[in-house]
Amino acid sequence: MTDIMRLSEQYVPTLKEDPADAEIASHRLLVRAGMIRKVASGVYAFLPLGMKVLSKIEQIVREEMNAIGAREILMPALQPSELWHESGRWDDYGPELMRLNDRHDHGFCLGPTHEELITALVRNELRSYRQLPTTLYQIQSKFRDEIRPRFGLLRSREFIMKDAYSFHDSQESLQKTYDEMSSAYGRICERVGLDYRPVEADSGQIGGSVTCEFMALAEAGEAELVYCPSCDFAANTEAGACVTRPEEHKVDACEKIATPGVTTIASLAEFLHISERATVKAMVGKNVQGEVVALFIPGDHELNELKAQRVIEGFELLDDEEIKQAKLPKGSIGPVNLPEGIKVYADESLKSIERWVVGANEDGFHFVGAKQGEDFTVNVWADLSTVTAGDLCPHCGEVLEGARGIEVSQVFQLGDKYSKAMGAVYSAEDGTDQPFIMGCYGVGVTRTLAAVVEQHNDEQGIIWPFSIAPAHVCIIPLTVGDNEVYPVAEQIARELSNDGFEVALDDRKERPGVKFADADLIGWPVQIVVGKRGLSEGNVEIKYRTKGEKKSIPLEQVREALAFARRIKRKKPVL
Repeated sequence: MTDIMRLSEQYVPTLKEDPADAEIASHRLLVRAGMIRKVASGVYAFLPLGMKVLSKIEQIVREEMNAIGAREILMPALQPSELWHESGRWDDYGPELMRLNDRHDHGFCLGPTHEELITALVRNELRSYRQLPTTLYQIQSKFRDEIRPRFGLLRSREFIMKDAYSFHDSQESLQKTYDEMSSAYGRICERVGLDYRPVEADSGQIGGSVTCEFMALAEAGEAELVYCPSCDFAANTEAGACVTRPEEHKVDACEKIATPGVTTIASLAEFLHISERATVKAMVGKNVQGEVVALFIPGDHELNELKAQRVIEGFELLDDEEIKQAKLPKGSIGPVNLPEGIKVYADESLKSIERWVVGANEDGFHFVGAKQGEDFTVNVWADLSTVTAGDLCPHCGEVLEGARGIEVSQVFQLGDKYSKAMGAVYSAEDGTDQPFIMGCYGVGVTRTLAAVVEQHNDEQGIIWPFSIAPAHVCIIPLTVGDNEVYPVAEQIARELSNDGFEVALDDRKERPGVKFADADLIGWPVQIVVGKRGLSEGNVEIKYRTKGEKKSIPLEQVREALAFARRIKRKKPVL
């Protein structure tokens, strides 16, 4: 038997109106349902019902982590700055890192992540290859000073995250844990009720060479995704390989033409009466030595700066003044007759285009039909474009489709980035000291909660999946304190509780309309309405929140009506 949640004794401050700063469904509904409250910009308190949901998500995460042999620890959020100086990230991380000094002027930060701290911890404890592999995880608050906190729990300055770190003596061992963790993350998404996609991603500030994001599909998502309808390929547009199909404007010879006032790809295509796909876009940047480089991509695409940085060390785009100093005409830049010393990089999709429609390096002029190998030379071919819907799948060649997603978790292969920088070594089987090979794995617990609401809601409120709902069933007696309706409601609540269901009993002295509205807003998976009229016929009313339909059933069939839920409750994590 579980305790019955009597709403008259609970703190559930529901609201009729949307909060003024709420832009997306999860922010709006979690506030209105009395589950969270804003304390400051990007900082939220969790109220009792919100805590119940949060705790259930955390429990699912714990079950899946424990099932693959990870062991839970708890590290401090307050981290000494010297560890971040060791890794080299104190200056590199940027203004998102919340920094502070104590009364002795010692530097600290509020951890946005824990690679430095876990590495420092393990280097003093794990000495031998015989102790490897080891995986440790924690569920804890993280802090990032977002420049613009928005979207409620999706982009906040304080959030709850599960982060795990694994330590290995070989790449094969790391790969095994990486695969196990990826499978566990998929199960977590499934158990909380998310429609998700594992996608190729960029490692960002964490680092490492291999990474995958788990994206919950949602229009409110800040990430743009592409996926293949025919195979399992999916990618964040920031990281996915771009296989595009530029169009060639067929001409017999190179011609320099006047294009007065034409400074954009759109205006060039309109001027020439051709598709943007038949043009070539120019971008100008510099490398780590400050040398100017020119990059060329299909006209209908955007330069992917992350890809450019992988090809060109220290790559940065030039601003307008720097372009002017390089003696290049913004809006008419091309590969023909570039100033001496400027190296040419081009998207590999342009290899198939013999003659380019491109700037002539002269204000108000473009070339139509500039020929590769004759009029200009490409020094380096590389994937430089941002993939978009309509491009081709790099695995099977099918046309990609687009979507938006919320990143709820990510797995990384870090290699020895942190262990080398911080002197974290173990004694290998041959007696030599070797740096740990590391993996890093994160689940955004509060982001997951918000993502579930983004996918499971309607005009009336939240529709919680059974697995993480604040309670499974809500009993709604239309009268309270009488000797007819309320005793029956109590009896149903006790019987369902004895069956192992989590039961809420709305025993508040409120009008039925208020109770119905709150029940839909909060999102109880099953609602059972007990009223005099129904009882006179031996019936109660049952409503499954996912369907939104009510139906009358005989009182003795209530437990039978929840048979489906009983099956769901019995499902166990993969052990």
